[in-house]
Amino acid sequence: MNEELFKARTRKVALDIIELVESLPKSRTADVIGRQLLRSGTSIGANYRAACRGKSKADVISKLAIVEEEADETIYWLELLVEAKIVEPFRVNALLNESNEIVAMVVASIKTLRGR
Repeated sequence: MNEELFKARTRKVALDIIELVESLPKSRTADVIGRQLLRSGTSIGANYRAACRGKSKADVISKLAIVEEEADETIYWLELLVEAKIVEPFRVNALLNESNEIVAMVVASIKTLRGR
């Protein structure tokens, strides 16, 4: 996958997460989880953009590791929303799938870069 397509995918994840968080019920629990989800989910694309501007292979790998962590954290918050019965699974399935794909692609990229 090329850099621009991956940037677009991570931006779409961020926008979808913003939409989801805005639709969460008004409760203390939903607010706390929503804030965490908003931070991690919007951070994926921002950190990927930073990785694209990395100054060295080590810098790129370090920044991609942050992308991996943020995407994995996003998966955690999405799963928690479902398990706490705050949202129905169908509302987050596409975001979960996309976040898992992002983790897989970033892990593969890190392995490739380390192998060079």
